[in-house]
Amino acid sequence: MEMAVTRLEDAVTCVRLSGRLDAPGADKIGVRFSASVAAGGRDAAVDLAGVSFIASMGIRLLISSARALNARGGRMVMFAPQELVRNVLEQAAIDQIIPIVPTEQAALDHLKA
Repeated sequence: MEMAVTRLEDAVTCVRLSGRLDAPGADKIGVRFSASVAAGGRDAAVDLAGVSFIASMGIRLLISSARALNARGGRMVMFAPQELVRNVLEQAAIDQIIPIVPTEQAALDHLKA
């Protein structure tokens, strides 16, 4: 699992993930991901386009980080998941907790609303 952090317009933190977000992948990026997303209290957009697989530990990492960010007044949105990943997130009803949108621009638009 690889992770890159950048800033998008309006000071939105963008975290781009690639690889398998399973137990080893979540362990590899967990602390950095949580710190990047929740520490600043800024809205965050998580790019899932490069994530080929997601398991329960990856879902747990996303939910716990979104909750920590929310406690600091920020919001998280995920965008561009591959079909398999999107299906897993929807079946687990994660889209009810963290919005999932198709593109980076849609993520920015969602956070502006």
